[in-house]
Amino acid sequence: MSTTVAPTTPTRAGRNLPAAVGVGLGLLAAVAASLIFRKEVFGVVAVVAVGVGIWELAQAFARRGVHIPLLPLLVGDIGILVSAYVAGPEALFVAFVLTVGGLVIWRVLDGTGPAALRDATAGAFAAAYLPLMGGFVMLMLAAEDGAARVALFVLLCVANDTGGYAVGVLIGRHPLAPSVSPKKTWEGLAGSVVLACVVGVLGVHLMFDGDPAVGALLGVAAVAVATLGDLAESLLKRDLELKDMGSVLPGHGGVLDRIDSLLLAAPVIYLLLHALQPVAA
Repeated sequence: MSTTVAPTTPTRAGRNLPAAVGVGLGLLAAVAASLIFRKEVFGVVAVVAVGVGIWELAQAFARRGVHIPLLPLLVGDIGILVSAYVAGPEALFVAFVLTVGGLVIWRVLDGTGPAALRDATAGAFAAAYLPLMGGFVMLMLAAEDGAARVALFVLLCVANDTGGYAVGVLIGRHPLAPSVSPKKTWEGLAGSVVLACVVGVLGVHLMFDGDPAVGALLGVAAVAVATLGDLAESLLKRDLELKDMGSVLPGHGGVLDRIDSLLLAAPVIYLLLHALQPVAA
């Protein structure tokens, strides 16, 4: 990075670095405070974040004439996440099915035809992409040691972003997926793997007194699915001709730009922790 670049100028990786760091640290502090104070507070934060993400996605789709049934999706956001936390996996999927059914009926009441099918399909995609994936975070949160599980999950995703960004900016030369996300590099991916594995090993040891191999596996898995989540959203934004899904987070874009990797990582990390690091009796 050139030393002549002004502090407020976007960096080589395309971000306003001071704003990105400040907002990122603020978000991380808010998550930590909610988990420490009372984990239900984090649940409220999750519901709000997913709700804002749904709104951003609806605005993006509207640019292409696709109108997602927003109200039933926002109601479904609350229902799916609360059901997952209170009643477990079965309730999560029941609430998801009810949400999809409700938004389809809502849209059909406004008229039928190709537009209705298109809008309902987009709504079902939004329900699966946001509240359903977010529901797995609530499943982690509901465990007796749920605050620690969610903290490790968030730290793994932060390590993926931080390691990839730092190494990519410093020595990234070989594009990972140039047609989808030109700034992502293989070197950055390696940085993500190394830092996420370190965080995974330390996190599993310090939080659960668990096997370091489990931590390393969590690190690799988090990077794999989080990177796919980033690339999937980049592909979606490219199709919609958008740079960011929103602008509420300076240096980061929208809320959906921040939680895209967490959404896809949530079910994988939940399942691995459930299988390999069960709650102590």
